[in-house]
Amino acid sequence: MPLHFALAAFPALLAVLAGDPPAPTSPPAAAPATQKAPTDAAKPVYDENADAHAAIDAALAAATRDHSRVLLQWGANWCGWCKLLHGTFASDKEIAKKLRDEYVVVYVDVGRMDKNADLAKRFNADLAKNGLPYLTVLDSSGVVVANQETGSLELPKGTEPRGHDRAKVLDFLTKNQAPPAKADDVLAAGLAKASSEGKLVFLHFGAPWCGWCHRLENWMAKPDVHAILAKAFVDVKIDTDRMTGGQELLTKHAKGKNGGVPWFEIVDASGAALVNSNAPSGNVGFPAQPGEIGWFVEMLTRSNAKLSSADIAALKSSLEAESKPAAATPSH
Repeated sequence: MPLHFALAAFPALLAVLAGDPPAPTSPPAAAPATQKAPTDAAKPVYDENADAHAAIDAALAAATRDHSRVLLQWGANWCGWCKLLHGTFASDKEIAKKLRDEYVVVYVDVGRMDKNADLAKRFNADLAKNGLPYLTVLDSSGVVVANQETGSLELPKGTEPRGHDRAKVLDFLTKNQAPPAKADDVLAAGLAKASSEGKLVFLHFGAPWCGWCHRLENWMAKPDVHAILAKAFVDVKIDTDRMTGGQELLTKHAKGKNGGVPWFEIVDASGAALVNSNAPSGNVGFPAQPGEIGWFVEMLTRSNAKLSSADIAALKSSLEAESKPAAATPSH
């Protein structure tokens, strides 16, 4: 367990904390503000120019769609222990999978303890007392589920190399993940909303490991795209891995002929299928190639979605722009 330093002495100690000086003969009695740790030359963990407020808002929107939770990691690039925790997140396969499947992670840069203090106050993250890095778990509505100092997650003092106890980290993440949603309930809620708003449902199936699923979801979440789709559709995502009955619901809707994920379908508010992503050539997945984009446009037309010709043209142009880097037809 590294020694902690008092907040009152923080400005004068910043240069020292960025390195790894010899430990003082006795720790101060004051509450900790930061943690002494080694530094490295790795790529910065924290985007110092990021808008943390916007990042958290986007993460909450994604967590609402995914029925998952948001994990805030408070820290700074000068903080060696922040880098060590990030290294554990990235290098431990089980922890990395847990984060990928169950959380939307936001790295909140606190600078020299002079940035995003309003956010720390909003989420009751007492960084001055507990030091860095610090973890906050939010549910999809933004309510704090857990605040966690990370000193207690470290390996025992004297352990080399220094770092965090993977079992303790994994236990914290597991205890605070969202309970699994039921796919049938998620769809039922989407259909009810569509009925009340006079819209159709854009029902899409995916899984945490599916890069093309994330690409589709990220495209749908772009502000201009989202604004158009929201005119006509209620967005319903079914996670075939994480939701109870998710794979079974996909098999039911695709009649066993989905051809992989992402797979999507436009249904009316009663749940009746109108058209799906199985084009004559097969499941288009994320519409990346001209024929796939063409089928997506045809889906919008066939479903009689409440979109103008200008709206549909804008979605088509957006997909074409999004897909320019693609060199070949993707494998969905």
